Amino acid sequence: MRKLLITAGFALAWASVGIAHAQIYPSHPITMVVPVPAGGAFDVTARVIAEHMRASLGRAIIVENVTGAAGSIGTGQVARAAPDGYTLIFGGLNTHVINPAFLALHYNVLNDFEPVALTATVPLLIVAKKSMPANNLKELIAWLKANPDKASLGTGGRGNVSHLAAVFFQTETGTRMGIVPYRAAGAAINDLVAGHVDVMTDLASNSLPHVRAGTIKAYAVSAKTRLAVAPDIATVDEAGLPGFYMEAWQAVWAPKHTPKAVIEKLNASIMAALADPAARSRLADIGQEIFPSERQTSQALATFHKAETEKWWPVIKAAGIKPE
Repeated sequence: MRKLLITAGFALAWASVGIAHAQIYPSHPITMVVPVPAGGAFDVTARVIAEHMRASLGRAIIVENVTGAAGSIGTGQVARAAPDGYTLIFGGLNTHVINPAFLALHYNVLNDFEPVALTATVPLLIVAKKSMPANNLKELIAWLKANPDKASLGTGGRGNVSHLAAVFFQTETGTRMGIVPYRAAGAAINDLVAGHVDVMTDLASNSLPHVRAGTIKAYAVSAKTRLAVAPDIATVDEAGLPGFYMEAWQAVWAPKHTPKAVIEKLNASIMAALADPAARSRLADIGQEIFPSERQTSQALATFHKAETEKWWPVIKAAGIKPE
């Protein structure tokens, strides 16, 4: 009986500490680690959300770019941080789904983080150089099948979203191309514009400006609905490749064991940021699509994250993607 009382006492004390912490949280600035270089759409999204979180939390949200090892250095840093709500990771498909499927990590993406909120997403476009003879997606697939191993497909690096999309595209269409990994998506897009590579499956935010400029061809968007910012581009379902859905989604996590009340406070702040018209307009400008509010909850993120790992890990492992 004495043991039970002591155990219950400890549990009550720990719960009280968590409640007290949440009541005064945050008492100083919060760091949001972004594991990619500054300046891209991913980084800009984190900064837009962080700026608007400041208003509801009353504290600065410091965005810190911690790059290297495909984003795993920054992600690992947060996994090892104190679970007090003052260190967050702004990650997504790359950091929390692709990396653990082909890199040897010192943390577990499913067990070492507390989901906070699912934020925004960017679907991919299937694009080709301007001189590609195919005028629509069905013609492109037919041309690639008739010319196996003759076309080149550029990606933003081994193991990143565009590389996974390239593998998925070839698997789903029965086509074969030489995959050319670049150090960054921008370099790959530049070579596509110059005609040095033939095809890409890349983030809409990267390729859409070139589509609008008429320097590359767009065949379809890898989503169930058309892009609000480019409604003239057909979905994969409409274009003849049904079910080829892929999106570079983003989310926020905290270290494991961060108090639930703190998670709830962070989630409410992020949801308020995503509901702000100015934030929504800014994200739309860079091709980001905000998830519906019912999908922005911490539980929705946990469910979605698990489903994404179950979908993509077998594809990555079957493709034999290895670190550079």
